Amino acid sequence: MKPLERLLLENKAWAQEKAAHDPEFFDKLRQPRNPDCFWIGCSDSRIHADQVTQTEPGEIFVHRNIANQVATMDMNFLAALEYAVDFLEVKHIIVCGHYGCGSIKAAMGKARPDQLFINKWLKYIKDIYRLHRENIDAESSDEARHNKLVELNIIEQVHNLAQTSVIQRAWRAGSRPDLRGWVYGLHDGIIKEIASLKAGSPLDPIYEQDLEFSTVKKQL
Repeated sequence: MKPLERLLLENKAWAQEKAAHDPEFFDKLRQPRNPDCFWIGCSDSRIHADQVTQTEPGEIFVHRNIANQVATMDMNFLAALEYAVDFLEVKHIIVCGHYGCGSIKAAMGKARPDQLFINKWLKYIKDIYRLHRENIDAESSDEARHNKLVELNIIEQVHNLAQTSVIQRAWRAGSRPDLRGWVYGLHDGIIKEIASLKAGSPLDPIYEQDLEFSTVKKQL
């Protein structure tokens, strides 16, 4: 059996099993949902937000990319962030990375000339490695060094979130969303929190945006 044919057969089996277990499952799935959480995760095929948290479809709004980046030049990500914050009005945003991330390992080595677009994406992580090289290289093994960069990358992405105009507008308007940095262990399936910023947390002034000026400019 070809791989894609197997996927379609497995889909039918899954749908039949869901309907047999809960005849109203698909009727409920069609109803609008208002998730409280926006999950920014890695594209790695081994980690799915609903599976590792035992949540039902619709409980978490998800965006995934290579190495769970908050890339402020990525229109896809920014559109998802704006939708989550301004329309879904999520209360929590989670950046969740994982130990054993291949992209983190790749970012610690030399760029391959045949991977033009991957190189550009990994540069974000290389910059974090460069800034924290002494701390990372002090670890006792390659695995420990990789894990350290995984954690530092997550912390950096949480701060990148706080620096976006979407989050700063929301924080000035109310008491949401809180920002969380989580890391998932492939070896044991456990998630641990390594960073958090409550809504309204102070930022370094160099990252604060003059939103009042932006409002006046729009009015003019």
